[in-house]
Amino acid sequence: MMIKAAIVGLGWWGKQIVGSLQGRSGKIRFVRGVDANLEAVRAFAAEKGFPVTGEYEDILADPEVEAVLIVTPHDLHEEQIIRAAGAGKHVFCEKPLALTMAAAKRAVDACEAAGVLLGVGHERRFEPAMIEIKRMIDKGELGTILHVEANFSHDSLKGLPADNWRVSHPFVPPAMTGMGIHLTDSYLHLLGPVEKLYAQPAWRVTDWKAGDGIAVTFKFVSGVTGLLSSLMATPFFMRFQVFGSEAWVEARDTVRPEAEGKVHFTVRRRGQEPSTREVPSIDSIAANIEAFADAVAGKSVYPFTRAEKIGNVAVLEAIARSAETGEAVLVPTVG
Repeated sequence: MMIKAAIVGLGWWGKQIVGSLQGRSGKIRFVRGVDANLEAVRAFAAEKGFPVTGEYEDILADPEVEAVLIVTPHDLHEEQIIRAAGAGKHVFCEKPLALTMAAAKRAVDACEAAGVLLGVGHERRFEPAMIEIKRMIDKGELGTILHVEANFSHDSLKGLPADNWRVSHPFVPPAMTGMGIHLTDSYLHLLGPVEKLYAQPAWRVTDWKAGDGIAVTFKFVSGVTGLLSSLMATPFFMRFQVFGSEAWVEARDTVRPEAEGKVHFTVRRRGQEPSTREVPSIDSIAANIEAFADAVAGKSVYPFTRAEKIGNVAVLEAIARSAETGEAVLVPTVG
């Protein structure tokens, strides 16, 4: 079954998503697009084989459209999700789902009430290396989990002016909405909810209001501790490491998530030397959206829980509050 979808937002990332899927996926196909700047995207849409409109309502009223993929500025997500759910459309929303826990809860509630699926653009959990780390944790191969560390950095957005929507929010760090939020999604998926955190933003090479880098310390409800860092002015780097009482494991990427490359996967078990192997990476962005399409088609269960969808935004909101106030912040429990 091929899911017929509309994509809302054909900027840099929207085009990336279309390029990953259109004509390549046997599970989802774009039949319509929406963008406020029609002239800038009309040629691209024509090349990819779908018409484009400037009105969101047009695709919500189209009975052919089964699912809506939202790739728009963060502060538009809540309203657009709720409107799509009200029109009976399944929704896949790029991260972050919202900027506050309350907004995320309203969006999730709207989809649940309408009986439609809500997917979210956190693709790291679909990467083979991350799947293997989860397997090792679940099987107890690392022993008692003690600590986690991760970094996701790149300079693809370094040249953006301070008034660009991706970096212009007065207190939500763009290093989190752009990259770090993928790491917190993985943290929740692997280790459960966060109890409290402390965030330190940095202003090193840009004039962005909420900084161009961030470092965060975590304490999880389970007692595990964690560190996270994300930088927006250094060449691509991605590392994810989990420390246990019997072993530690590290995944270190060589390419961005939308590209196919290799991941250096290192394990050190008690009494042994470190062992490193190469794990192939995949287009995890396409893998996430195809998992969403499979769930819409009733073929599988989409692997994100309500608590994870809302909880990751709760963590984002707490990081923003901590960065703004300079104080540690308790993370609310998702009801």
